[in-house]
Amino acid sequence: MGREESAVLKKLTNENQMKFLCFLCCLVYFMSYLTRLNYAACMVELQNDLGIGKSIAGLPVTMCFLSYGIGQLVCGVLGDKFSPQKMIFTGLAGASACNLLVAVFPGMEVIIPAWFLNGCFQSMLWPPMVRIMAEMQDDKWYRLSCVLVSMASALATVALYVFVPVCIQVSGWKTAFILPGILGIVTALFWIRKAGMGEGIGSPETGRREKQGKDEISGQISETEKQEKVPEEQKTVSFARLFAEAPLVLILLAIILQGTLRDGMTTWMPVYMKEVFGMSSAKSILSAAALPVFGVFSTLFASILLSRLKSEVFTAALLFGAGMIASTAMLPFYDNAPAMCILMMTLITGCMHGVNLMLISRVPGRFTGFGKVSTVSGVLNAATYIGSSLSTYGFGAVADRAGWLTVILLWAAVGLLGAVLMLAARRKWDRFCGGR
Repeated sequence: MGREESAVLKKLTNENQMKFLCFLCCLVYFMSYLTRLNYAACMVELQNDLGIGKSIAGLPVTMCFLSYGIGQLVCGVLGDKFSPQKMIFTGLAGASACNLLVAVFPGMEVIIPAWFLNGCFQSMLWPPMVRIMAEMQDDKWYRLSCVLVSMASALATVALYVFVPVCIQVSGWKTAFILPGILGIVTALFWIRKAGMGEGIGSPETGRREKQGKDEISGQISETEKQEKVPEEQKTVSFARLFAEAPLVLILLAIILQGTLRDGMTTWMPVYMKEVFGMSSAKSILSAAALPVFGVFSTLFASILLSRLKSEVFTAALLFGAGMIASTAMLPFYDNAPAMCILMMTLITGCMHGVNLMLISRVPGRFTGFGKVSTVSGVLNAATYIGSSLSTYGFGAVADRAGWLTVILLWAAVGLLGAVLMLAARRKWDRFCGGR
């Protein structure tokens, strides 16, 4: 079945347009993190304010991760068939409305279903965004956009873990939902105006102007040349065949492990710092801001490392290994050196941000010629949030029953297993990529 006419994207030829599209994607993804991770950042304060335990407090995050992961599978397929610009608008506007709902009705009977719906709306953002970047930009700007969008998410997390403690101290935790909700709706309106309608990037009108410009200045690429660039068998290859040819099963398992470490550590670090070192709620939340700060630099480092190694999965293997080493180094200091623990957790999550860039951002771009960028992106990103949902509940449960030392041992084991999976996938992945 072919794509809907509204889903056909025009390749941009103007570098300024590609740059502006990159900015729009960064802005949307920045806001998506502000409207999704703010509950986790507030969780310590919510436990105190609502008088609930860790397992109940973590339930909305778990529900959000589950609905987000399942939604990725659906929205990945839809993103290849329907207008990705409209999907992104709907997703961000809906997520913002869920934030406002939590602020207006601050009870777990509302927060849990609202955050489940938030995950559903958030799942409409990443797969169509990857498709827009891969199909509308040239290879250089696609690679750069992957890095910058990943950095935008890390910067949003930094902003959140600074912004939330200020809200708690000045006006209460509800403000941490009201402001992102309002800003998210404004951003959604700006996105649909500039990227999906009228004179926006990728709109039919823009596509017609680009076509005329090509005809008048440089001549349009012939249909024969297009067929040579994208062979017909690639256009019609099934998703099952792609799974057989590429080591996507191993990549999926590694992505689950990456989500377990990255989001599990981000969620539980404030609780860990409060329980083990006796920090206040505001200080423990603020300490978590160190995690994504290094994520910004690790994303750049991972991109540079990939340019040297030329293999996404081998680069991911090295980053998993570094995360294992940092987890092991943390063991002797887990209850007596808060600065050392913050440093090691920062290194671990930084490595996982690098793995995320390799497996979630760069790997789907290898499937552009098959017309399944959004589908592959949705499936892979869904795996991240399987790991996230497991860790959100699991790490808290393990900490309650066996203590935080056991949790840190689990972190080291996850890093080791991730490195093993990626080394096992390396040869088959490099063979699949070939000249792509």
